[in-house]
Amino acid sequence: MPLSAFGLIVLAGLIHASWNIAAKKADGDARFAFQSSAFMALVWAPVGLWLGWSELPRWGMREWGFVAASGVLHVVYYIVLLRGYRRSDLTVVYPLARGSGPLLSSLVAVVFLGERLTWVGLAGIVGVVGGVFLVAGGPRLWRRTHDALQRERVRKGIRYGVLTGTFIAGYTVVDSYAVKMLAMSPILLDYMGNFVRLGLLAPAVLRDRPTAARLWRAQWKYALLVAAISPVSYVLVLYAVQQAPISHVAPAREVSMLFAALIGGHLLREGDRLLRVVGALFIAAGVAALALG
Repeated sequence: MPLSAFGLIVLAGLIHASWNIAAKKADGDARFAFQSSAFMALVWAPVGLWLGWSELPRWGMREWGFVAASGVLHVVYYIVLLRGYRRSDLTVVYPLARGSGPLLSSLVAVVFLGERLTWVGLAGIVGVVGGVFLVAGGPRLWRRTHDALQRERVRKGIRYGVLTGTFIAGYTVVDSYAVKMLAMSPILLDYMGNFVRLGLLAPAVLRDRPTAARLWRAQWKYALLVAAISPVSYVLVLYAVQQAPISHVAPAREVSMLFAALIGGHLLREGDRLLRVVGALFIAAGVAALALG
């Protein structure tokens, strides 16, 4: 992998972890996702108009189809992620979401596509599973004295984290193909897909406008931060995909889990910080081994 691509991924990981922490602190739902998308459309409008002026006339049905597919996958991913953050800890949901995508992709390839895993790849699966165990609480999950409510909270985090990872794998494949094979602008792909997200999220706002307005007043600072920096993190990754193989870029993105475990555990005061950092390291090492294997 070129050093420039790796630098983009590391920077994207730090930004990605930062906006996820903001989303967690907002404690929002689909209405927060709509507010973030609305701010995104406004903040990035100059860049979108500048790039779209020359490129959009060249897009055909195939390009717009990828924009629509990307928008749908991103909005479902974001809603599931936010719901997971409301029902569990960031340091459970986030590492599982980031780590399960490459793991699920490898398992699907082995079971359905006839691919074979090397010993390195098998070691990667063990690393991811071990990391998941540690992030979820480690041996404390089986202690009888462990708080029942906290145990259920962790289990919900596992479910939402893996489900989020499934949609991450989906939009990564779609968007990577669009920018690599169709030569679509990463910035414009993400910006136009945002309007698809706005359309899908609008009904959640219109159903109860007074509640939406109240939540917007309480959450607008977090929504603005997410809108300003979240596109940067993902666009950096798409530019890295143009420079390096997807199988290398996807595992390298897991560096964001380390930032989330360190920053999130400190700012959000979620317990078992050291154990979860070690678990995040295991997941990162595991997905890297999966790419090699």
